[in-house]
Amino acid sequence: QVQLVESGGGLVQPGGSLRLSCSASGSIFTIYAMGWYRQAPGKQRELVARITSGGSTNYVDSVKGRFTISRDNAKNTVYLQMNSLKPEDTAVYYCNINGLGMNGANFGSWGQGTQVTVSS
Repeated sequence: QVQLVESGGGLVQPGGSLRLSCSASGSIFTIYAMGWYRQAPGKQRELVARITSGGSTNYVDSVKGRFTISRDNAKNTVYLQMNSLKPEDTAVYYCNINGLGMNGANFGSWGQGTQVTVSS
């Protein structure tokens, strides 16, 4: 079983920055892709950013140039650096990690979610 723990959300003024972290623990052999999703009230969950095991990244258009996803494979941790935040970035942010467990089975796990609120 794989557990994810997120941190770093909070309240920030427009134009401010936040850094989200998500650490995985448990019976992990290797991690493939790591990503961040968000869900605003009344909206569907959307992919914000994703990073592969090889370091390739992709972003939703609305955050390109403002958000940066990165990973520390030694720590099984993924980060999301969010700069120039806008009120429309307000949402609950979830990390998602896919990988291979020690039992030889693929897994996909979600974090518990962390609230990001951008408001003056």
